Amino acid sequence: MAVDTAVISDRALRALHTASLSERQAEEIYAQGKGAVVFALLELTKRLAEQRAKTAAESHETPATPSGMKPPYQKPPAKSRKRRPGAKPGHAGSRRKVPERIDWQAEHRAGRCPDCGGKLKRCQETRIRYTEDIPEVQPEVTEHVIHRDWCPTCKKAVEPAVPDALPGSSLGNHVLVLSAWLHYGLGNTLSQIVEVFNFHLQMKITSGGLVQMWYRLQAMLYAWYEQIQREALRSAVLHGDESGWRVDGKTHWLWCFTTRDLTYYMIDRSRGSPALQKFFIEEFAGTLVTDFWGAYNAVACALRQTCLVHLLRELEHTEKYKSPGEHWPAFAKKLRRLLGDAIRLWRRQDELSEATYASRRERITARLKALTDTPWEDAHARRLVKRLRRHQSDVFTFLDQPDVPFENNAAERAIRPAVIIRKNSYGNRSQRGADCQAVLMSIFRTLKQRGHDPIRTIIDALATYLTTEQLPPLPEPKTTSAK
Repeated sequence: MAVDTAVISDRALRALHTASLSERQAEEIYAQGKGAVVFALLELTKRLAEQRAKTAAESHETPATPSGMKPPYQKPPAKSRKRRPGAKPGHAGSRRKVPERIDWQAEHRAGRCPDCGGKLKRCQETRIRYTEDIPEVQPEVTEHVIHRDWCPTCKKAVEPAVPDALPGSSLGNHVLVLSAWLHYGLGNTLSQIVEVFNFHLQMKITSGGLVQMWYRLQAMLYAWYEQIQREALRSAVLHGDESGWRVDGKTHWLWCFTTRDLTYYMIDRSRGSPALQKFFIEEFAGTLVTDFWGAYNAVACALRQTCLVHLLRELEHTEKYKSPGEHWPAFAKKLRRLLGDAIRLWRRQDELSEATYASRRERITARLKALTDTPWEDAHARRLVKRLRRHQSDVFTFLDQPDVPFENNAAERAIRPAVIIRKNSYGNRSQRGADCQAVLMSIFRTLKQRGHDPIRTIIDALATYLTTEQLPPLPEPKTTSAK
């Protein structure tokens, strides 16, 4: 519809251009008839669309950015380091130790001066420099001559076992364990491992052959996997966490249970109590440290500790993305102060007398009860109060139990290597592959925590198993756990 702008007053037209129309100006446009009203609505719509587009361009918003999440380029810059990396000035430097063994010696002497090309006068001064390198690798081929002898008692021919390779395999145990460690311990992809062996190690292997060997390795080491589970269930403090996983394109969950000396991974279709019932086959007598995920409430355990860091993150996330009401700051301030005081009391428990510590501990409990009994008007405050009431006995367990932390960082650090592997491999293509993944990741991670060389330890265990058909027990911790 063509509208003559002359029928609208100049003042009303300027108001339309700035999208700031007053009630009186709107009445003036309405009095001028249908054409003026239609023109005003179209003009306002146009101005609002231009303003929205300008705001989006300035803030770099994109339709792909989910609501409640800031794009990375809008987030504030990371905090600068408190100090420069490296040792402080004046500290002794750190360098590689002098090798205990010298395999080769080489002498180097310049023929002429590298600057002017002049002739040099020979001196007796020398200096020593050590280099360590890997020689060119050439696969070794061993011909095994296996003698068969007759057993008069059993009435059959018998032969000795070959401890250097799996039965019927043409690849040795070093290749098997090294490739499995690269995949399940370090997260290299299958194609990368094949290229390393084919080009650097000059050993032709196929991805299918490797996978079948890994399945056999999983079956032989499964007793260690079960031993890790038993020791986890007997531990005093156990940390738990879970993360997403993909199996044959379907969503599964990677469960992680860890202590100072072991880590147990499990990949399951469920993120609820059915998966936890597979791991907690008996009542857990220690303290279970987790986040606030509701599935952990189904676990029968003596004590629990919920992660306070998750609670503090929830406060920060609510303030940034949830638009809480005017009553939220008072609640958030009280809860932050309560958690901070509890953590400070935990850190000072060795400095305080038993009576002083017990008095302050009771005060912490009373403050939590007062906080949860208060009828907060803010919806987000009521949501967190409901969570605190449900976990009221689990929030401050760390104040009463030794070696129980107030956070779940141990589980998050233990699950991180598996998450990196997931980013590289995108999960597993079958349930059998997922089971193999969980078993071998658990064993490699546990051996690392216990201070053992995973490759040499498993090779020795395989040799014992192939000779005696008995897998030795999982080695005990040798040193302080290496996180």
